[in-house]
Amino acid sequence: MHADAVPGLVVAVDRGRMTVRVEGDDGAPVEVTAMRARELGRHGVVVGDRVRLVGDTTGRPDTLARIVVIEDRATSLRRTADDTDPTERVVVANAEQLVVVTSVTDPDPALGFLDRCLVAAYAGGLEPLFCLTKTDLASAQPLLDRYAGLEVDAVPMSRETPLDPLLDRLTGRTSVFVGQSGVGKSTLVNRLVPEADRAIGDVSKVGKGRHTSSSAVLFDLPGGGTIVDTPGIRSLGLAHVTADDVVGAFDDLAEAAVDCPPGCGHSADDPDCALDAWATAGPPARAERLASVRRLLDAVGQVGPGY
Repeated sequence: MHADAVPGLVVAVDRGRMTVRVEGDDGAPVEVTAMRARELGRHGVVVGDRVRLVGDTTGRPDTLARIVVIEDRATSLRRTADDTDPTERVVVANAEQLVVVTSVTDPDPALGFLDRCLVAAYAGGLEPLFCLTKTDLASAQPLLDRYAGLEVDAVPMSRETPLDPLLDRLTGRTSVFVGQSGVGKSTLVNRLVPEADRAIGDVSKVGKGRHTSSSAVLFDLPGGGTIVDTPGIRSLGLAHVTADDVVGAFDDLAEAAVDCPPGCGHSADDPDCALDAWATAGPPARAERLASVRRLLDAVGQVGPGY
């Protein structure tokens, strides 16, 4: 079925229409406008999906193709509308890295939101990377200290900082950028990909700027690799994530958690959690690591604008 379907990569989604990159007859990439075939049912298409199309794939004006196959996703950045919403939504597919952009000041880091971003990365199979902006205004060290137990890589940035340290971590990979309004994410994306032309808006004194990007879009980096810019968001629902999902992202903790009783939440309030014995039986770094993971577990159960 659909033996003549053409493979492609979804680079943008707008009101039910997808922009899909395919290989043209001359080997050069062509962007095709496509709709999702009715036979796919309720299966949504997101940026980063690898798909197969039928119909007119020339990319000429006023042509339309149909997406008939969505390939299996290697990773997925997922969210729910809030922590009471059982409906899971995939935001981006097949990315390797989640770049969490946060300012170290003006606005201050939303720690609960950062915790949730890490949970979403680990649960979706993405490697997290902190991009710390406005480091010319304040030190990044307090934030680095908070997550030391998780060994999350971080790149300090400011408007004057060369992009090389960040590009070293982006080149040759597919990375998703997330960050709340006002942290400088769109400014950073425009520096990385000047033709991206992502909108930049004013930010109020409390750091709650208007959302200046309205859709996720995939861009090619000049030196190789791709980035997906996502709209500014103030919340990240984790109704689809369990405590075992979080612990399972860390091989050493997952191995120790095998001895936990059924239904263990792996928190400090669980008296029979095997992770306590694991931490006390090892070097001090284990206790720090467990404390960091438990902060992430706490974030799964918190609801509010800071999360």
